[in-house]
Amino acid sequence: MKDLFSLDSRRYHQARPIYPQAMLQHLLSYVHTRDLAWDCGAGSGQLTHMLAPYFEQVVGTDISQSQLDHAEYYDNISYQVQPAEKTTFPDHCFDLITVAQAVHWFDFEAFYAEVKRTLKPRGIFAIIGYGLIEVDDLLFHVQIQQLYHHTLRGHWDPERRYIDQHYRTIPFPFQEIQMPNFDIRLRWSFKQLIQYLGTWSAVQHYILQKGTDPLQELNAACADLNQIVEVRFPVLLRVGVEVR
Repeated sequence: MKDLFSLDSRRYHQARPIYPQAMLQHLLSYVHTRDLAWDCGAGSGQLTHMLAPYFEQVVGTDISQSQLDHAEYYDNISYQVQPAEKTTFPDHCFDLITVAQAVHWFDFEAFYAEVKRTLKPRGIFAIIGYGLIEVDDLLFHVQIQQLYHHTLRGHWDPERRYIDQHYRTIPFPFQEIQMPNFDIRLRWSFKQLIQYLGTWSAVQHYILQKGTDPLQELNAACADLNQIVEVRFPVLLRVGVEVR
């Protein structure tokens, strides 16, 4: 698993969007026992803390201690530094395993073997993510599309293609449950929007390689950092059950 986000963990925690409750409630409707959940690749805990009210115990793992240091702590959450592909968890202990906006960084074969080892019979496994941001302001929308597809071309890690393909092309060796479509809809200030774009791994790669900020042009287009824009992210969701 790659660690691309440790160096800017605070901004990542502050800027990344939160998944909708409607999605979570629909996912939980398939989870019949709720003793223990594992959120893998938890980062700064955007999804981990959402699971806490619904399970006796939740464990969030990541390879970045810096990311976990910014996660929200609850009495029933344990955060641990462990790689996704090889953990110390006992066999068949989890009712739910989630991986949010991270599975594309994993070794699929090794990770899925670990999921199958640690998931209870009839346990639920969910891959969650979000696609390219859409903005209601036409000028900003066009500029973000230009940034994503042209300015940053060649600076994205190759694994990013799995998100562009909405996780439909990744291996998925589970009995799949068909899920409805969900969106993340937010009202952000322009400052929040820029902060989010700054967490893109390709932006960091661009800065390191070229020594300039690819967000300069977008930043210059807005005279008011407090200007509010409507943003939307399509939720990527694949859910399966482990059948033995």
